[in-house]
Amino acid sequence: MDQNTQTPPPVSGGENNDRTMAMVAYVLFFVPLLAVKNRSAFLNYHVNQGLNLFIVAVAGNIVLSAFGWSFMMFSNIWSLLMVVLLVLGIVNVSKNEMKPLPVIGGWFNLIK
Repeated sequence: MDQNTQTPPPVSGGENNDRTMAMVAYVLFFVPLLAVKNRSAFLNYHVNQGLNLFIVAVAGNIVLSAFGWSFMMFSNIWSLLMVVLLVLGIVNVSKNEMKPLPVIGGWFNLIK
């Protein structure tokens, strides 16, 4: 590696612990809420995005399950879409970006 090469500073925050907890927030949004006492703006943002994902995923599954077996294919597609959004959120965290999730990212802002 060249001696003149430097790693750039983080763009929008995100120390290692914050980044790890932000990734966890997309899978279990409440873990960073309970485990981290002084959350950074970066972590709060991603916890909120994880909460958005959780609310939309649960609501969609409830609606689709109300239609029964006839909508089973749509339920599988819905689950796949939620996994894609989860991966996009984790990719945003790994890049130190505070980008909203597509479509659902701005729906709820419950965590300040």
